[in-house]
Amino acid sequence: MRSMRAARLLVAILALFASRASAAPLDWDRAAAEETVTIATTNEDGTPRETTVWLVVVDATGFVRTGGTRWGDNAERHPAVTLRIAGEDHALRAERVTDPALIARVDGAFREKYGTSDRISGFIRFGGERIFRLAQRSDPAVPTVTPEP
Repeated sequence: MRSMRAARLLVAILALFASRASAAPLDWDRAAAEETVTIATTNEDGTPRETTVWLVVVDATGFVRTGGTRWGDNAERHPAVTLRIAGEDHALRAERVTDPALIARVDGAFREKYGTSDRISGFIRFGGERIFRLAQRSDPAVPTVTPEP
């Protein structure tokens, strides 16, 4: 019974994603103007997880950042993510950034875009900082699922 409810919930959430999927390439310049975006990852048990995050664009590429969060763990375990920007969903791949020079540039972009809010969030970020580059997936299809009546 419980697994049936979980399956129905998963189908309903996937249907929401499919209804707003964009086949157009992501315009990072337009995305850079957004204050927040939504990233959808997959929990360890296979259920979806949506999280509102900040986004910066460096060298025409989007970056998101987190500390020791569940969505960050999800992105490392299963890097196929969906990013919702201005009502459109984009199938992307989250790649952890480890290059110190790039990390410094991305951190600088977050400070520049979010100012004091970024400095405050740095004090409360737990579990160490993780930055993810958002790249196009080789298979960009967003699953289309129709919910049960």
